[in-house]
Amino acid sequence: MTIVPAPQAPEYLQKLFDPGFLIFIRHGQTDWNAESRMQGQKDIPLNVHGESQATNNGALLKGYLEKEGIDPDTLDFVASPLGRTRATMERVRAEMGLAPDTFRLEDQLKEITFGNWEGFTLEELAVNDPDLVEQRRADKWRFVPPGGESYEMLADRIGRWLVTVDRPSVVVSHGGVFRVLRGLLEGGYTDKVPKYDVPQDKVFVWRDSQMTAVETI
Repeated sequence: MTIVPAPQAPEYLQKLFDPGFLIFIRHGQTDWNAESRMQGQKDIPLNVHGESQATNNGALLKGYLEKEGIDPDTLDFVASPLGRTRATMERVRAEMGLAPDTFRLEDQLKEITFGNWEGFTLEELAVNDPDLVEQRRADKWRFVPPGGESYEMLADRIGRWLVTVDRPSVVVSHGGVFRVLRGLLEGGYTDKVPKYDVPQDKVFVWRDSQMTAVETI
């Protein structure tokens, strides 16, 4: 008789910290995003569509702050140091009528790195590394690609940054960063966190522990 063990309950990512008020914008689209390539920390520039998304997110943010009566000068603007996030922040601030280059860079806000997999699509990897792709599918939270990071490792990195946030902030970063940040701010099952959708044409606002997505002015 074969005994099949009962499935374990999925791990739950506990809320780490509530910054009170935090705004998140994902960088605009790149060609690698459009081609579904593992981008990670490769410095791929925005494409034309991504530039338009960044500018529109600036308009969304400006409209939201005006509606809520919030002075942008009271906010800390901080971005990942990769080129696509810096370019997005510059366009966001320019559209808001602010000096484009007046913001901080934070190394811990870099995207999750996929190591040797960067530049490949999952379809290509399924041919080259089928066993590893299956391992990733089975446990995306803990899976570490060759030379890369797991989402669990990324959550530790972002958690160490999050506890340093001491004022209302506007963050421009990456899809993977958003996923673990949302998990840390809201709590969430670790099998779900890596699958959160992260549109590049919306502004996400956490205020009093509630998240809203700003998509129209």
